[in-house]
Amino acid sequence: MEPRRKLISPILVSLFGATVGGALWHSDAMAQVPPGRLLASQCSQCHGTDGRGPGFAEIAGKNKYGDLRDMAHRRVEGVMDRQARGYTDEQLRLLSEYLATTPESGGGN
Repeated sequence: MEPRRKLISPILVSLFGATVGGALWHSDAMAQVPPGRLLASQCSQCHGTDGRGPGFAEIAGKNKYGDLRDMAHRRVEGVMDRQARGYTDEQLRLLSEYLATTPESGGGN
C-alpha cells in the first residue's frame, strides 16, 4: 500500500494546484471586464451587439449618460424611458462610459 500512497499524494497535490490556479486565473480574467459591459448587454436587443443599429440610434463610441439620465427622470414617453428607469444613476454612468469605448462605424446618428 505504500507505493500507492506515494502515487496518490502527488496527484492530489496537482489537482489541488490546478483547481486553485484555475480559480485565480478566472478571477483575474473577470477583474479585467469593463464594469459597464454587462449592463450594456441589455442594449444589444435593439441597438445590436456592436451598438451600431440596426434601425435604431447608434450608441457605439458615444457617451450617452446625459441622455439616459434624462430619460430615467422624465415622464415616460417610450421604451427607452422605461429601460433607463431600470438602472441607478451610477449604473447609467458605467454603461455610458463602456459604450463610449466601443468603436463607431463612422456613419449613423
